[in-house]
Amino acid sequence: MLKYLVVLLDDTSVSYCHYENQKTERKLIALEDLQAGILFAMKQNLMIQFVYPDYELPQEYKDAIHSIDHANIVPASLTKDADVVVVDGLTDENPEEYQGASAVVFRVQKDELFANYKCLIPFLEKLERLNVVITDVETFSDDDLQTYQALLSDLSEVVESEYTKCHAVQFNLLTDRMMLSAMNNCNAGDENITLVSDGKFYVCPAFYQAETATTIENKAQSIGDLKSGLNVRNPQLYKLSHAPICRNCDANQCKRCVWLNRKMTLEVNTPSHEQCIVAHTERNVSRNLLQNIRKHGVFMPEIEIKEIAYLDPFENKEEWQ
Repeated sequence: MLKYLVVLLDDTSVSYCHYENQKTERKLIALEDLQAGILFAMKQNLMIQFVYPDYELPQEYKDAIHSIDHANIVPASLTKDADVVVVDGLTDENPEEYQGASAVVFRVQKDELFANYKCLIPFLEKLERLNVVITDVETFSDDDLQTYQALLSDLSEVVESEYTKCHAVQFNLLTDRMMLSAMNNCNAGDENITLVSDGKFYVCPAFYQAETATTIENKAQSIGDLKSGLNVRNPQLYKLSHAPICRNCDANQCKRCVWLNRKMTLEVNTPSHEQCIVAHTERNVSRNLLQNIRKHGVFMPEIEIKEIAYLDPFENKEEWQ
């Protein structure tokens, strides 16, 4: 069931996920389409997330946006009224500049994270919510996992220390799994869809902004428009119940990115080996972090993260029910 509508206010709106935005020319959504999208969300009882470009919007657009409850996802250059601030690359900037936001998202490549992950420590100490998105997760090799596990273990010590100070920082790579007893994925195409500048709906921003295909091929990627409504082809494929690997997995923090699925395996409901081993490395360090926090007192007693002997759940397929 749909819960969220993501609205790209411009073709150049910031990417807050794995993909790189391939669109470089500004194309602001028509005001009438913005208003129609807001009306659509109201009729469907959807929460709206507006995704901003790197420039100031006209006043009439701001007025339309403020006509409904919403969340603002903005690039780091526009922190005013931001709910989520997106930063490309790691930075030594003062984390207090972002303390007005509900969350800060760092989009980083694997090698940059490996080399400079300690830049995250001041943000973990000052912010309430920090997300790290690895933009080239598909390049992970089995040999990278030891490095990734080591840096996560270092950061988990920082998180543990913050919890002992009664600062319950949320860090997607480590604390999300500790809080979850069931899958909490992105669920694009099932619980959320995206409206873009041409008045069409897409499964998520990546299916529009990351595509370099022709106009005809891009048209085939859309799942409807404001005039004719939604037309999601094979909608069951976006549901967890029709993802045989993911529904037998307990890396509940994994975003189960359907765009990466399609990119890597050509199937929106089938994750790549790379996604799975990264998610399970995070899961295992989260298990250790949970146990370490519990040494200081009672914490999330209802959550159990079992010890496992695999990183790719496909290796454990004999145990699937």
